[in-house]
Amino acid sequence: MAANQSSDWSTVCEKFRLAQELSEVESRKDPEHNPFRSKYKARDLLKEIHCSLKKTQIEEEGEADDEADCESRQTVDECGKSCSGDSPAGLRAARLAVVQYYLGVNHIETEELSAGEQHLMNCMKLIDKCTTTRENVSLFIQARNQLGILWAGRDEIEKAQGFLEIAESMYLLYMREDGQPPLDLQDFFVEEREELSQQEKIRRFEMAYTHTLYYLAQVYKNLQQYERAGQYCHSTLQRQLEYKQFVPLEWAINAATLSQYYITKTRYMEARHCLAAASVIATLAGEIPSEAAAKESDAECEKREELLQKRAEIARCWIKYCLNLMQDAKKLLEDNIGELDLDRQEELKMARRNEEEEKENGRKSAILFGSSDTFDSICSLEEKVSSMLPLDFEEARSIFLVGQSYVAQAKEFFAMDGHVTDHIEILQDHSALFKVLAFFEQDLERRCKMHKRRVDILEPICKDLNAQYYLLICRQLQFELAETYYEMMDLKLAVADKQDQPDVHTIKKFNHLCSSSTKYYQMFLDSIRSPEGKFPEKLEDDLLRPALVAKFRIARLQSKLISSNLATQLENLGHSLESYNFVVQYCEENPEAKKAVETELELSIEMVSLLPLKINRIRSKIASCN
Repeated sequence: MAANQSSDWSTVCEKFRLAQELSEVESRKDPEHNPFRSKYKARDLLKEIHCSLKKTQIEEEGEADDEADCESRQTVDECGKSCSGDSPAGLRAARLAVVQYYLGVNHIETEELSAGEQHLMNCMKLIDKCTTTRENVSLFIQARNQLGILWAGRDEIEKAQGFLEIAESMYLLYMREDGQPPLDLQDFFVEEREELSQQEKIRRFEMAYTHTLYYLAQVYKNLQQYERAGQYCHSTLQRQLEYKQFVPLEWAINAATLSQYYITKTRYMEARHCLAAASVIATLAGEIPSEAAAKESDAECEKREELLQKRAEIARCWIKYCLNLMQDAKKLLEDNIGELDLDRQEELKMARRNEEEEKENGRKSAILFGSSDTFDSICSLEEKVSSMLPLDFEEARSIFLVGQSYVAQAKEFFAMDGHVTDHIEILQDHSALFKVLAFFEQDLERRCKMHKRRVDILEPICKDLNAQYYLLICRQLQFELAETYYEMMDLKLAVADKQDQPDVHTIKKFNHLCSSSTKYYQMFLDSIRSPEGKFPEKLEDDLLRPALVAKFRIARLQSKLISSNLATQLENLGHSLESYNFVVQYCEENPEAKKAVETELELSIEMVSLLPLKINRIRSKIASCN
């Protein structure tokens, strides 16, 4: 582009350069009590530039009367030529539009949104009648990006969508019809031979389009178009790596977050790739400073804290990946009573041998992240964990071990001291990993030991946690511990059924499991009581099923206790009947509750009719003994 060589033009260019430096560099050093000091100085300079351009425009228009109504007489094609820099009038218009753009951004950054919108619309008016050319395409896109952000911030999501989608279509059209490195906004205010390099022009233009995709991802998410949001987020991440326009930790967290979306869609190959890339890119942020270094320097301490936290957050996403992969496999493999369906297992293994490898290879090319220096590391990390649903114990165990290693990593930062809720959620995920692994185990004793590990993980926390401050978490832990002991009881019962006569040790162990499960179910139910100790007449929706299931299982556990003492047997069965009756009576008084516990209610009704007969027989025995 030809540039005015006069001293006035040099002054304008210098003012523009100073305005950019104030906005982008000096503003970071502004004091807290005057956070926009540099932005305001930049604004004053931009206004001075605008006045200079308008003054020049008036002077040049005065030289020829026939130019006075130039703008009104231009056709679209003529306007296209003028905006492309082929005429002085077009060049002035483009420069004025750039100044309006930067004034708009300045006002938005200083929280003056209405003024910012006005300047951006002024920019649009100056260029909207022009055809998209190499000289103005970047301004077209960036102005619409800013308006998209502005309207999204006002929760006018569809209006934001309109601006951003036009920006996207402009980029695609330009790349299809021209594709040459376009002029950057700063090129309008430099002297001759000071334009940016072709490579830098490409980088900045591609960065503007990457921002368009990023903002569209947020818009589609807000519009609940999650499939499109995921696609745009993935494209954004790919482009950020390709053009090296990323902050490592920020990029890594975004990739890890995207993995969680893919998990909900059971797209585990994509989820694994996102997580592997997140782990690799996070390392580009540098080594974690030692504790000693952190103690000596506030900066090192802050860096250590940030790196540990972000890597722990990525580790938690890996845990969810492993857990969901195993749980989805369980859903496919379980029969109608929740046990492993061996026929289904063999059928799925056969299908996978024939189809899965070809299917995975066909999808890989569309999702890959990384450049030559990171790609191998990402692929290497991917190879450490499968993206296919595990179909037997060995496959499940290999995924479990990966998940367990990330549990240890996540707990390093999210310790109980300072991160109570996060720490407990990690422990619950660890317990869930053991639970789903136990599903794949055929040996009942080994399966029981896996559930015992769950108890070891959760019980100490449950005992130490203050229910006054962490009521909901305490309830979750109490119910899960009750369920875990309940599963162990069922497993011991299945083992005992294979024996002719259980020994004293087996009976003692079985009764301990029954009592422990009952204790935690009762703790859960007691947490629902009012401060005066009264159980609610009507249960809240979120507590309805858990409370009735707890009552039902307590009833079953009390009836399963083994004792040679008839009086003890009678007492246990009496408590069991009372609990079964509670389930039946509650559902009679609250018919809407029946759907929540159909199976449990059916069995409770049956036991309410059968148990009295058993109780009477024991009473008769006691009477005959006396």
